[in-house]
Amino acid sequence: MRRIIALPLACLALAASACGFQLQGVSSFPPELAKVYLAVPDPNSDLAVQLRRSLAAAGVVLTQDATAGTATLRIVDERYGRRVKSVSAQNRPTEYEVFYVAQYEVEGTAGILLAPQRVSRSRVFPYNERDILGKQQEEEMLREALARDIAGLITRQLAGLDP
Repeated sequence: MRRIIALPLACLALAASACGFQLQGVSSFPPELAKVYLAVPDPNSDLAVQLRRSLAAAGVVLTQDATAGTATLRIVDERYGRRVKSVSAQNRPTEYEVFYVAQYEVEGTAGILLAPQRVSRSRVFPYNERDILGKQQEEEMLREALARDIAGLITRQLAGLDP
């Protein structure tokens, strides 16, 4: 009975390893990214905070000094906001779209490792003018979630970098 169960599990494990499957969060970074200096316009922005968390969780050493790092991750542009997605018959907003856009580049000691890349994420949320405070909090939470998504994308992009 155990052999009947063990054989399909072994085949599944073999197939998963053959296709390049890798658990999320388990990444190996090239040696050029051993020590990264994070250059951001606002060090307290949602994206900067999430990038520091994401890179540290992935095992990247973040330096406080640009000259001590083997690479510089530079956030060139960072914008977020909201726009009306739909309106009611009375011309009142019923849905908003929250967006977050970032542009970044990576420079190593030998030159540009990654040319400027643009990443954007957005989410739509319903709006009710009777619950203004709750919707403001929801918008802030969505903006943080979008920054977390973008930080994860950047981290995975750096892990796949082949200089």
